[in-house]
Amino acid sequence: MVRTVFIKNMVCNRCKMTVLNLMTEEGFEVESIQLGKVKVKESQSNDYEKLEKRLNDLGFELIKDTTKVLVEQIKVALIQKIEKGDTDVLLSELAKDMGKNYSVLSKTFSKSEGITIEKYLINLKIEKAKEYIQLNELNFSEIAYSLNYKNSSHLAKQFKMVTGMSMTDYKSLQIDDRKALDKIV
Repeated sequence: MVRTVFIKNMVCNRCKMTVLNLMTEEGFEVESIQLGKVKVKESQSNDYEKLEKRLNDLGFELIKDTTKVLVEQIKVALIQKIEKGDTDVLLSELAKDMGKNYSVLSKTFSKSEGITIEKYLINLKIEKAKEYIQLNELNFSEIAYSLNYKNSSHLAKQFKMVTGMSMTDYKSLQIDDRKALDKIV
């Protein structure tokens, strides 16, 4: 029998590798691993309490509540889209992909996280813009285009709203205040 285990704060390939290594060390037989989700073969030797403690020690969290699982799935889906450069996120498509009504996703997410899915998506895009600014490979217009903004002034307005400073100031001050993707809310 296969059991799906949901894990909070798995936001990158290094996270997947860390969780895979940990679960293998603990004797779990992993069938597949994705961001936020691991499928394991059930065995009497699987010690979920020990696994939970070890995951917590590394900054991960075993998710047991179905509402939290749904919220984590939303976050993972949006993070994956941003990381793949698929920034033309249509939230209606997200709901369809998850097999849920968008209003259910929206209400669940807002109640759990204290912000809307839309604001969370903006925060993700701003963190990606910070990354692009620090890499210094694209100008502001190119950054806006790569994040699917209609124009750079729209990105600039949202950047200032979220960070409290202009993109130019952020670039000139060379501030390194990027948030880890699992810390964005």
